[in-house]
Amino acid sequence: MKEVRFFFDRDITGELPEEEARHAVRVLRLQAGDEIYLMDGQGSYYRAEISTATGHRCFYNVVEEMPQERDWNGRIHLAIAPTKLNDRIEWLAEKATEIGLDELSFLNCQFSERSVIKVERIQKIVVSAVKQSHKAWCPVVNEIMDFRKFIMQPRDGLKFICHCYDEKDVECDGEKPYLLDVLDGRQDATVLVGPEGDFSVQEVRLAIQNGYRSVSLGSSRLRTETAGLVAVDMMQIKSQKR
Repeated sequence: MKEVRFFFDRDITGELPEEEARHAVRVLRLQAGDEIYLMDGQGSYYRAEISTATGHRCFYNVVEEMPQERDWNGRIHLAIAPTKLNDRIEWLAEKATEIGLDELSFLNCQFSERSVIKVERIQKIVVSAVKQSHKAWCPVVNEIMDFRKFIMQPRDGLKFICHCYDEKDVECDGEKPYLLDVLDGRQDATVLVGPEGDFSVQEVRLAIQNGYRSVSLGSSRLRTETAGLVAVDMMQIKSQKR
């Protein structure tokens, strides 16, 4: 597909959302008769023609729907403790979206640096990244949830928890494998990443008791947002359609 500028309208209502309309009309100076491209974040692009553009409103007529094929198998889900500084977790949300994931959750852990997250702000960043990277699917962004409640919810596919403890510390037999080695790209995957102070030993043990497998992201000690991005990249590598 040629390089085009996308607008985001989840419900394809025939009218661009206010912020998108303002950009189209006031910044790009688009007018009636101009062609635009839309994405719904649910797997389709649309070619459309502007019917009315005035003030801060922009109406359009869909000319063609263009369903897209997914680039990866399974469902990629990252659950991470938000960083103390908002800009670092916002950076993660942007870059993880560009790489490609299906769901982003936030965990309130024992050693969390932040227990409140501005989900609407993260959602706007994610939508912007979806448009920039031409992703046909927009990740779901969830409200922050208590760690214990999160891991006790039933989830399909593989479940992993990344941490820095030795297996003997968390009372688990065997060695802690490298995440990339145990991912199965044909299945859904959920990966947990803790705060800067890591998960507590009790949290890791509880996760293991609830079906999560301990994994390593490598020998380097990574910041929270870097670890999250590495985990998403590994999931993408294993799940890419070839």
